[in-house]
Amino acid sequence: MVRDGYFYAAPLLAAAILLGWLASPPWAVIPLLLAFFFLWFFRDPERIIPQEAGAVVSPGDGRVTDVSTVSLGNRSRTRISIFLSVFNVHVNRSPIAGVIRDIRYQRGQFMNAMSKVSAEQNEQNIVTLEGDGQTVVFKQIAGLLARRIVFHPKVGDRLERGQRVGLIKFGSRVDVLMDASARVSVKVGDRVKGGATALAYLPTPREAVAVGNDSVAQGAR
Repeated sequence: MVRDGYFYAAPLLAAAILLGWLASPPWAVIPLLLAFFFLWFFRDPERIIPQEAGAVVSPGDGRVTDVSTVSLGNRSRTRISIFLSVFNVHVNRSPIAGVIRDIRYQRGQFMNAMSKVSAEQNEQNIVTLEGDGQTVVFKQIAGLLARRIVFHPKVGDRLERGQRVGLIKFGSRVDVLMDASARVSVKVGDRVKGGATALAYLPTPREAVAVGNDSVAQGAR
C-alpha cells in the first residue's frame, strides 16, 4: 500500500464515523465507500521482475495503446505507450537497471491520455536512464483525471530493473522510448503489469559487439 492511500482514506473514515454517530448509519455509506476506494487504488502488489538480459519491463499496469517508431534527438526510437485507467495499479517502476542521467518536468495540458498528442502536450515527467550501453527514456504523462505526478529518485541515482520510482494519481499514461534495435514483445491491446511484463529486449553489449563484427566482416568480403 502506498502511504498516500492512508492520507486520502483517513479523513473519509473519520467523516463516516461522525456521520454515522451524529446523523444515521446510512449517511456513512458514501464516505466509507470512498475511503475503501482510495485504499484499493493505492495498492502496491509485489511483482516478480524478469531477469533476462536486455529486458525492458513495463513502468506501469495498463493496456498497450501504441507501438511505433518516433524521432528523438535526430535518432529513431521505438515507443511503447501504456494507458493506465483509474482501475489499474498506479505505482510506477523503472524499465531497466541503470543510472538516471536526466529528469525533466514539463508543464502542459491534461487531455485524454489515450490521445496521441498527449505524449507531447500533456504535463509529464521525462526520465532518461542509462544502463548496459543503452539509453531508455521513460515518461510519466498526466491524463484527463491525473493532477499529480510523483517521482522519488534524483539525477545520479542507480535504479534496478522493476524498482519502484513513483506514481501518477488517478488515470494516466506511461511511455517508454528505446533504441530502434529493440525486439518488441508486446502489441497494441495487450495488458501489461508494471515491473513484471517485458515490453522489449535490447541488445546486450556482447550482442552489439557481435553484430558490429559481423557487419565489418561482411564489408570486408
